[in-house]
Amino acid sequence: MEKRIENKISRTAEFTCLIRAFSFHEKSPHYKSFDNIAPKLIPKFFSPVVKIDFLRNIFKKKFFPPGMYEYVIARTKFIDTVFQGAITNDFDQILIFGAGFDSRGIRFQGSNRKTVFFELDAPVTQKSKIDQLKKRGVVINPNIVFISIDFNKESLKDKLLEYGFDKNKKSLFILEGLTMYLDSEAIDNTFNIINEFAGASSEIVFDYVYSSVLRGENLYYGESEVFEGVKKENEPWSFGIEKGELRLFLETKNLHLIRSLTSENLEREYFKDEDGNIIGKVNGTHCISYARK
Repeated sequence: MEKRIENKISRTAEFTCLIRAFSFHEKSPHYKSFDNIAPKLIPKFFSPVVKIDFLRNIFKKKFFPPGMYEYVIARTKFIDTVFQGAITNDFDQILIFGAGFDSRGIRFQGSNRKTVFFELDAPVTQKSKIDQLKKRGVVINPNIVFISIDFNKESLKDKLLEYGFDKNKKSLFILEGLTMYLDSEAIDNTFNIINEFAGASSEIVFDYVYSSVLRGENLYYGESEVFEGVKKENEPWSFGIEKGELRLFLETKNLHLIRSLTSENLEREYFKDEDGNIIGKVNGTHCISYARK
């Protein structure tokens, strides 16, 4: 059976964009994020749901698995910080795998001096994004290089070389909401290519799910709901890392851990109020890894 992204817009890309649009209109500083482009990438008829508090809250409760709203907000904020750090430190290149409706190349273009942004994605999703940006009058940063790829038929390495991604330059690689959808062979191939192309002090940020989630052990908050949800959308998860084995995984990929963030870490970092109370519970299935070559 074909996966959805082969012939339709990725549902998970739409899901992430919608959460970012919702979050942009939140009033709480813990929930509010600053993706001002996301609201322009969703259908216009959906705008009232995004902007009106009680409609937004009804939708969140009905359609988002427990803790995933909080997780995507926290993940977006953390990767925004990593992205801005790469620009500030004059990284040569940033490559976003499975970019979906990501807008960082547009949102942070004003602070950019030299970094070239590459966005890699399936043709249908990427075309939809570009068309919507043009339709809504959003100026696309000329420093963004869009790479459309059919992973079943085209070589990732050849595509990167074709579109001018240079080997051995200081680069940031972003795999956001991606690794869990790849099989083990695709993971190995992807990380091998990253290792081949990455220059000294290059960095990578990615998130992943625990292997136990794939086995259906149901150990974490919101696990069964989110796992069933991705299967229902024909975008099932197929890769995870065993709890406690992240460093070992990174060592096999020639990477060294900078930070690892579990759901508990994200709650403390992004959803703790002034009195030290956790006001938002994060879905427990995901972790974020930030590493350096």
